[in-house]
Amino acid sequence: MTKTRRFGPVFKGLSTVTLAAMLAVGCSSKPDAGTQAMNKGSGDVPEGYTTAIPDELMTPDSVETSAGTFNFFDGMPDAATAEASFDNLKFIRAYETFLTMMPAARLEMLRHGHAEMGVDGHTKVMLMSPLNSKPLFLTGNTDTVYGSTFFNLKETGPLVIEVPAGLGPGTINDAYFRFVADTGAPGPDKGKGGKYLILGPDDKEPENTDGYFVFRSPTYSNWLIMRAFLDEEGKPDKAVANYKQGVRLYPLAQKDNPPEMTFVEGGDAVYNTVHANNFEFFNELNRVIQREPIDFLDPEIRGLASAIGMEKGKPFNPSVADKKLLEEAVQVGVAYVRSDMVTPRGEDALIYEGNPQWFSAFAGGSYEWLKDGGKGGRNLDARNNFFWAYTVNTPAMVLEMVGVGSQYAIAGTDSEGNYLDGSKTYKLTIDKNPPAKDFWSIVVYDPQTRSQLQTGQPFPAKNSQRNKDMVANDDGSVDVYFGPKAPAGQEANWIETVPGKGWFMAFRLYGPLKPWFDQSWKLNNIEQVK
Repeated sequence: MTKTRRFGPVFKGLSTVTLAAMLAVGCSSKPDAGTQAMNKGSGDVPEGYTTAIPDELMTPDSVETSAGTFNFFDGMPDAATAEASFDNLKFIRAYETFLTMMPAARLEMLRHGHAEMGVDGHTKVMLMSPLNSKPLFLTGNTDTVYGSTFFNLKETGPLVIEVPAGLGPGTINDAYFRFVADTGAPGPDKGKGGKYLILGPDDKEPENTDGYFVFRSPTYSNWLIMRAFLDEEGKPDKAVANYKQGVRLYPLAQKDNPPEMTFVEGGDAVYNTVHANNFEFFNELNRVIQREPIDFLDPEIRGLASAIGMEKGKPFNPSVADKKLLEEAVQVGVAYVRSDMVTPRGEDALIYEGNPQWFSAFAGGSYEWLKDGGKGGRNLDARNNFFWAYTVNTPAMVLEMVGVGSQYAIAGTDSEGNYLDGSKTYKLTIDKNPPAKDFWSIVVYDPQTRSQLQTGQPFPAKNSQRNKDMVANDDGSVDVYFGPKAPAGQEANWIETVPGKGWFMAFRLYGPLKPWFDQSWKLNNIEQVK
């Protein structure tokens, strides 16, 4: 086999690569005369055999693939072919590890970002009241007051979480970003407040759990993210007070003498909660694998990581050559998820049939990304898209819960299918009577960081509760403008964008009503103002 630069023929010039493309055999064979004689047909007896051999069982002496030219002697590869095939396999394992285990790295970096802010234990809660564009936080909103903390059940044992009445939706996700429980209105307390008892993978359930909503997490580390609404004037003061007076986290063993809570303001600070898009991703992931119980992932998924040298209880120390290969695998994976980020391929991602502009972060309507109720397995594209760009995994964002929770619509292209360009001006008309019991909002995001777009406006957003100065049209609709400069007379309705940068947006309904679900009320497309 004539060797070329490793993987050069495979990935050079590719803008989008999927695993299916990498695995596609799609080969062009160059059989010699002997091989041609062997492959005359399933009815013939090839030379060297005593019975007919089906053609499809035979490997030619030379095979052209996207991974290079493979050479064989009677089905046995030469040294260069064996080396290249194993390198290609390691690349595929690294690529799949990046995509499949992205949820774990996502949550790990959320934990790391909280620790940077001093929120490094269950007695500390970060308040974002509200979140602005300084923190790097995937598609966070500017509309609610977040209360966010991490806890480690290996350190605490069974943990009590006290949630006060009046908080909005809350969610607990495990270290693999799987759903554990909802709190608040979508949870079992129904917004009336209550005590939650969270058990870890090693914990025995107490004999008496009266007065608790009991849930079990398969991991030690878990994220609790709560939301509270701004008041009628769009201010956070009442929400902050509710957190400070009512939220408590403590080990069940300390229920008679709970520790004091500390609340840290993080909405206006500079810190990062987004995983790396280079080799460092694997170091972030390795921290999770080393910390969590061995069976928090099934053997199939653990096998992906161990195939690239990452295994619980062992050092992760790839060679220089392997680091280069793993780095390249991440870059190919990034190309794929970025290609699907604002132009998802799946029709089941579209909110309105036949309209590719507005799509859901939960393609297929499943928080587990199950296709056709599980008959089609897991929708891997949908799952990858979600964890690349979005945060908080809960069925409350998927289920039809009229008047409860929230619903989202994402757009990253205009009515003509072009990416949204920060140097141009656009308009989105929100028709009258948006179906929200509480309020609606728009937040603009940076496609690089998937966090809020950083501009001269600390909040790249409009909110029907906070921005009461927005001017309505005579028919009750509201025009929202996006561009580097506000159109004359539309300053109150304008969200600033940055020339030379793209952007995408999320439209949110808090307390969504029936017209949203039955689509008797629909979003208009984003139109460029020419």
